[in-house]
Amino acid sequence: MDELTRLSNATLGDLPADVSVPTYDRAGLTAGIVHIGLGNFHRAHQAWYLHRLMQDGLAHDWAIVGAGVRPADAAMRERLLAQDGLTTLIELSPEGVSAEVIGPMTEFVEIADGHGPLIARMAEPDIRIVSLTVTEGGYFIDAATKGFDADHPDIRHDAAHPATPRTAFGAMIEALRRRRDAGHGPFTCQSCDNLQGNGDILRQTVVSLARRSDPELADWIDAHATFPNAMVDSIAPATGPAELALVRDLGIADAAPVTHENFRQWVIEDDFCAGRPPWDRAGATFSSDVHAYEAMKIRLLNAGHQVIADPGELLGIETIAGCMAHPAIAALFHKVELEEIVPHVAPVPGMTPEAYVDLVAARFSNARIVDTVRRVAFDGASRHTGFLHPVIRDALAAGTSVEGLALVEALWARMCEGTREDGSEIAPNDPIWDRLQPVAAVARERPQAWLEQEALYGDLGEQPRFADAFAGWLRMIWNDGTEAALAAYLRS
Repeated sequence: MDELTRLSNATLGDLPADVSVPTYDRAGLTAGIVHIGLGNFHRAHQAWYLHRLMQDGLAHDWAIVGAGVRPADAAMRERLLAQDGLTTLIELSPEGVSAEVIGPMTEFVEIADGHGPLIARMAEPDIRIVSLTVTEGGYFIDAATKGFDADHPDIRHDAAHPATPRTAFGAMIEALRRRRDAGHGPFTCQSCDNLQGNGDILRQTVVSLARRSDPELADWIDAHATFPNAMVDSIAPATGPAELALVRDLGIADAAPVTHENFRQWVIEDDFCAGRPPWDRAGATFSSDVHAYEAMKIRLLNAGHQVIADPGELLGIETIAGCMAHPAIAALFHKVELEEIVPHVAPVPGMTPEAYVDLVAARFSNARIVDTVRRVAFDGASRHTGFLHPVIRDALAAGTSVEGLALVEALWARMCEGTREDGSEIAPNDPIWDRLQPVAAVARERPQAWLEQEALYGDLGEQPRFADAFAGWLRMIWNDGTEAALAAYLRS
């Protein structure tokens, strides 16, 4: 299109007729939720569910207040406020492309050192839920013990300076203290990250940090605030030049569009201390057994992402759909999932693990979703320990095969050495890349060195069945190449 319509409240009526827009009075919305981490997933998922309710005349007192805790979040704040908090969501299904503009976010608090504006807004009594998407690795979890990592410098700072914290969790604690002192009562603390038991993990982080500076406050939070577990699922790739071009092709000037697949799922414990929107009326599921849904999704989808991303990176494949189009990687996915992960996944109402593998394979194969291998492989230190290592432990305990899981770990170790098989460099792709890369180089000659990273593997490196398989696969990858290792596993 030659002319673009700049996204704003004033221009909603000027957008193309096939782009749906908010039908509710955005000026009449009042806040109920502060969400920390206004990335693509939040806007394609939680914010979309709320938008659907608002379109139906519901939840108009649950508008979202955007927030961030990193200096980089200021750029997102600027982009979204310039377009009145509106976002274009572009759904990419195998059949075609459709778009809608959503508008449940009405404020975005200022980003500041010490998080004063954020703390003040969360302390206001109209805020009844504080939700977060801060990535799987953002909860200060000790990788070996799964307990709270009290030694992190940011945690030590927040414990010593609770009124001017660095972390989102420190800000939440200070806001809860102010609410308690003012008699307002607590808010619900809601994680929307891909972590099994994400509510329990969020409780551990918040209560443990509070206890380091104010044990009485920690007890009050533990007793009165709630931390519902939830399973969240939708693929929303990072926004880059292709996505910006796609929204321009629709005739819209949007500085922060989001592309997403034609699938969403949200399963939530109904444990909200200060009320909640009726998300179930927009398609979410409230369940007392979130764990079973979480386990299926995390072990089959999230672990499946790691199964295909690392060999894809080594072979220079750029997208997840491209990995699924590679015969050997697709076969690796199906064999590891069905033979080594499915035995440790229970069914949920309406879905068997085997059927879920087929669903995931179809979603990963959607070529319209330009989900990069680099994005999926990012932060393997958190994703392998969270998604794959628990399955390895269960398989070892049950006496089932770990050959494919060991191969996946060997592919990750090879990837962390930092070069592809064609000799090109893999740019640092993990928050602890500078620690992983030297160990990966040593592991080329002594594979056990990789498994000796106790913070990642605990005692798994001492389990002969897993350690021997890992060593054999890593040697084969280095000596014969990734394709040869995949072929050998698929023949086994």
